[in-house]
Amino acid sequence: MQRAVFGRIAILSATVAFLAGIGTSPPANPQQRMLDRGRFLVVYGGCNECHTPGWTDSDGRLPVSRWMTGSTVGFRGPWGTAYPVNVRLWFRETSEADWLNAVATRAGHPPMKWTDLRALNIADRRAIYRFIRSLGPAGNPAPNDLPPEREPTTPYIDLVPSVPAARTPGP
Repeated sequence: MQRAVFGRIAILSATVAFLAGIGTSPPANPQQRMLDRGRFLVVYGGCNECHTPGWTDSDGRLPVSRWMTGSTVGFRGPWGTAYPVNVRLWFRETSEADWLNAVATRAGHPPMKWTDLRALNIADRRAIYRFIRSLGPAGNPAPNDLPPEREPTTPYIDLVPSVPAARTPGP
């Protein structure tokens, strides 16, 4: 009788342990969680829209192997023409500490939103850096930025603010 009770308890314990494990997975690797977070922030933050050629035309369906490789399409305004840098090549030359400092101190020209990056916490900034760096180097350097007096020879998007003409009241 006593053996039967212990046997039932052992079976019940094993069943409870088995059922408790259904639907659960082992904790994710912290490094992988950080890379996943960085990937999410790159997509959600719109980084690919400027830094990944063809992103918008592909409706965001480009393979990750083509992400963040810079662009030869400039953004022209009163500051001159700025080109989206090949971040994958830049991060090969830039330490994480230098990236964090750049986010904290750098200003730039539209459409780059350094102010939005500064609003992120340090962990999110690190996640972006580590995700992009994990992609490895690819592509070619983007063209150098141009001063306002130089006409670009590449395609560009004109970001010069315009003031509408004054409207005269009708009859």
